[in-house]
Amino acid sequence: MTSRVNRIAAVLLIAVMTSVVAYAKSKKETVTLIHDINVNGTLVKKGTYSVSYDETNSEISILKNGKVIAKAPARAEKRDKKARSFELRLNGADSKVELTAVAFKGSEENLVLTQSAAQRNQN
Repeated sequence: MTSRVNRIAAVLLIAVMTSVVAYAKSKKETVTLIHDINVNGTLVKKGTYSVSYDETNSEISILKNGKVIAKAPARAEKRDKKARSFELRLNGADSKVELTAVAFKGSEENLVLTQSAAQRNQN
């Protein structure tokens, strides 16, 4: 009887731990930039990066080799259709190219970057 109770407790513990991991939603994608871009006031040089979105903090992060290069707060906006692929929306020209939004493949939302308080104070 105790063995059966222990097994049930172990199964419940695994189920709870799995649901907690699934609940902490974050998305990640690899992208190669062919031009330098600005992300919330930080210059990101051309190269290969990971772009991740942490839903709990509503924050986009640009990472290179696991190190955060730039961060920006973001808000979700509904799309007309699901994104067919990973999308970056850029605005500007020459050295003034700014990342304005991201959409992950299969997502029904655009993640629109918003300025942080520090960035607003610079303008």
